[in-house]
Amino acid sequence: MTPTTDATTGTAARPINLADVLEAMADALPDRAAVHTGHRVWTFAEIDERATRLANHLVELGIQPGEHVAVHSTNRIEWVDALYGCLKARAVPININYKYLHDELAYLYGNADCVATIVAPEHVAAVAELDLPTLRHTIVLGEEYDAALAASSPERKVTGRSADDHYVLYTGGTTGHPKGVVWRNEDLIRAALNAARYGAPLDSVEQLVAEASATENPMVLLACGPMMHGGSQWILGNAHVAGQTVALYTEPHFDAAKILDLVEKAKVVSLTFLGDAMGRPVAEAILAEPDRWDLSSLAAVSNGAAPLSDGVREEIRRALPGRFILDSYGSSESGAAGSRMDDGTDGGQSAPRFTVTDQVEVFDADFKPCPVGVDGMLGRSGPVPLGYYKDPVKTAATFKEIDGVRWAIPGDFARREEDGSVTVLGRGSVCINTGGEKVHPEEVEAVLLRHDDIFDAVVVGTPHERWGQQVTALVQRREGSTLTEDDVRDHCRALISNYKVPKTILFIDEVPRTPVSKVDYPASAALAAQLLG
Repeated sequence: MTPTTDATTGTAARPINLADVLEAMADALPDRAAVHTGHRVWTFAEIDERATRLANHLVELGIQPGEHVAVHSTNRIEWVDALYGCLKARAVPININYKYLHDELAYLYGNADCVATIVAPEHVAAVAELDLPTLRHTIVLGEEYDAALAASSPERKVTGRSADDHYVLYTGGTTGHPKGVVWRNEDLIRAALNAARYGAPLDSVEQLVAEASATENPMVLLACGPMMHGGSQWILGNAHVAGQTVALYTEPHFDAAKILDLVEKAKVVSLTFLGDAMGRPVAEAILAEPDRWDLSSLAAVSNGAAPLSDGVREEIRRALPGRFILDSYGSSESGAAGSRMDDGTDGGQSAPRFTVTDQVEVFDADFKPCPVGVDGMLGRSGPVPLGYYKDPVKTAATFKEIDGVRWAIPGDFARREEDGSVTVLGRGSVCINTGGEKVHPEEVEAVLLRHDDIFDAVVVGTPHERWGQQVTALVQRREGSTLTEDDVRDHCRALISNYKVPKTILFIDEVPRTPVSKVDYPASAALAAQLLG
């Protein structure tokens, strides 16, 4: 790409690339807090220098532009180094699910063609057991990594970065092997990392810096989830694109009390959950000890990746009265596609409804826009990914050109409402077909979670001789509850159509969830099959 000129300075404008955003913020606001781990505050200048040293080390190892580097660790400051250091070196960071075992790791490392891995010590043995002909370098976090950074130059040496440089996010989805979603840097920033600026027009990196410099009290955003999840990477990116601070939770396991410790210490303004599995424990920790934490800085609770049920939403309102709940809809393939500011006045609803732009549409099976009130597939145009890495078949199925416009259609059922908003009904891949009726598990789960005695729930389709599939619920009761199957059915019948009411209710100790707290539908379906014999 030919570099453009910044109208204010007359110099070559920086490409709209996340590494350039970091460098520009570090130059203009070197002493502003970029990352707060609870144990230490890292300024933009410090984060930039660490990432620069890592980038130079990668180049010295022979890593070439466009090559893939695995990042295989729980949350720690080195995850931030790796994200920015790879992009600075024009390499591509690849998010590795640290809970994966041998076969899953072999697939992910192999599919991503990783030439190097930045790996935490506890995962080195698992990587060593893999047969990976492309893997040339293993960089182990700890003394080896620290020594490599100390020996590398802090001078920015890499040239040639562009808005076209790739960012790849591996997403597990709900079924099948993980897929690598390939984004151009500029498209990623416009589609997924511009929410902290409320989607305002983005003309240049220099514009972002000018806005950030004019902000005297930058917000602190906290992501509860692991950095190997796109939602957490995108919260970090959103914060830094707006020159704000991200609070990085670095404990190895989710702990609601420790999350709240970090909120208090870092003076977090916006706390982001990844659905009920994070929202409910945090709300209940506050309700159990309402005077333990000073949460006066907290203005809003955000939620993405998985919906908040009405029951958990009410708990959050009781725990944090007066705060807004900002719901966002998006996916690895669409970026941030919709939002809803919930102040508690619109009443309960079993499916989330979002305000969307004219880049969002609901399509029927023939890829024509659906009329108001008709279910279809949600699509997003504008800055969308290039496709899936090494998978032209799935790319063609998800990314469609319709009347000359390219759309991402990731597989979510949705419905256009009278006011122009869109109700997201659920993932098509887990939809239950019972006697010809379509049932979205998320809708039934939301109803189940409104019952005071239900702590968690998942709904799956199980085989039925007459209807093809039946609606089956796996329910985790609250401790001490004597809830019965009939109680659950009576509760559901009062709120949803009879064909959606679970025909079988299985009480379990814990709902299967992925490492990023989404419901694990394949594991849940397997558990239901096992319990049903």
